[in-house]
Parts: sequence; structure tokens; C-alpha cells
Amino acid sequence: MNALRATSISQSFSYKQVLKKIDLKLDEGRIYSIIGPNGSGKSTLLHVLSRQLKPDQGNVYWKENNLYRLSPKKAAQELALLAQVNDLMDITVEQLIAYGRTPHKSMFERLNETDQDIIEEAIHLTKLASLRQRNISQLSGGERQRAWIALCLAQQPKILFLDEPTTYLDISHQLDVLEIVSQLQKRQSVTIIMVLHDLNHAAVYSDEIIVVKDGQIYGQGTPKEVMNQQMFKEVFHVQSDIYEDKQDDLLRIVMKPLRN
Repeated sequence: MNALRATSISQSFSYKQVLKKIDLKLDEGRIYSIIGPNGSGKSTLLHVLSRQLKPDQGNVYWKENNLYRLSPKKAAQELALLAQVNDLMDITVEQLIAYGRTPHKSMFERLNETDQDIIEEAIHLTKLASLRQRNISQLSGGERQRAWIALCLAQQPKILFLDEPTTYLDISHQLDVLEIVSQLQKRQSVTIIMVLHDLNHAAVYSDEIIVVKDGQIYGQGTPKEVMNQQMFKEVFHVQSDIYEDKQDDLLRIVMKPLRN
């Protein structure tokens, strides 16, 4: 079943058209990575799909309901977004994660036992138990990113959007974040839609790849279907060597500049 369906999405900024009549269908319980060169429109597409930016034209549907007609509270119960940059807050890790329960509570309603169980599960999944009383400002970049992911998990969304979740992290923390995302999809069947710069990470952690070029969908499909030498040449303007790991059924990509 389609989790999200976008029809004829167009978006412009300062007279420049960033998205051009995009149509998309995304199924429930899968991991999608949006890739493309800088300025291609991939982050704008993510923001439109996650209800952060209303398109100039077209519509986005969540289970056949117009996404932009949902109340803010209902939308927050269904969708969560991990932004590329998050503000530092003078609160503990546990307090931050508890904010994820806000969409499910009425005004002034206190957290109950069910809420506490959900918060504990988010802390467990993101391996933050030893840091729960630490101030967010005292955490490393990787720890802070895990805390924000835990906030999203406590929200219990049906769809989780991640805007370049591994940016500014070292390689070990990048893999930590992507493993958490993968385990979340497997354990809770959450639909994951993320923008990634690292194309090898996209190949390993995605069920499907969405390639954006010049504000349009160049291609959509499994990593094996989409990630080929022609795509890398036409979209990223690089040469590529693509190796298939038969044991793990994964692609490994080596890129180099185009030869004149």
C-alpha cells in the first residue's frame, strides 16, 4: 500500500523552479534514499513530502488524505522529521526525548506509564541509557544525533524523514545512525525517507533509491536497478566502477572524475 503519493509537485524560489511536476509513489515499511547532486532539489522534495513546505503546485497524499489538510496535531502523530541542523537546548537527553510524546497528549496532560515505556524503548534503541541525564549541549555530534532520533522514535510516527542525518559525523557515528534507522524499519515497520550524500551508504541501507536531477525524478528503483554507470555519468558527472558483493547481495561503488 502507498504510504505517500505525490502528484505534479512543483516548487520555485525567487523565480527559480526547483521542483518540476514530480510524481512519486512510496510504499509503507520501506527505506527510501533521495540522492542527487547539490542544487538538484532533493532537500526541497523531502521538505515538501514531510509537510514542512507547501508546494506551489500539486499535492501530497498520506493514505489518500491530502497531507496539507491534516491538523498539525494529527500530522505530528503520523510524521516525524529529523532536520539537518537542530538547535542546542538546555535540557537533558531524557527530557528531549519526552517531547516526542507531545503530539499524543492533550494540553497539560502528564506522561503516563505507556508514555514512559515508549520513551524507554527509544532510549534503548538509540543506546542512550548511560547519557539520559546528560545535557544535550554536552554531547558529541554523534550522541546528539542519536538523541534527536530518539525524540522522533518517541513520537511513534508512521513515516520518518531524515535530512542528511550523517552530515558532520565521523564514519563510525555515521554507521551507528544508519544502523539505528535500519533496525527501526525492521522492528517497527516505519517508512523511512532520507536524503543521503554518501552513495555507498544509500546503496547499502536503502530498499529503493530516488534519483533527482535538475528538479525532476531521473529514476526510482532498487539500488541494483538505479545505480549504474550511465546514471553516475549523467547525474553526477563521474565515472564509476560498481561491484556486487554476492555474499551480502550489496553494491560497492568507486567513483572517479570523468576523463576528457
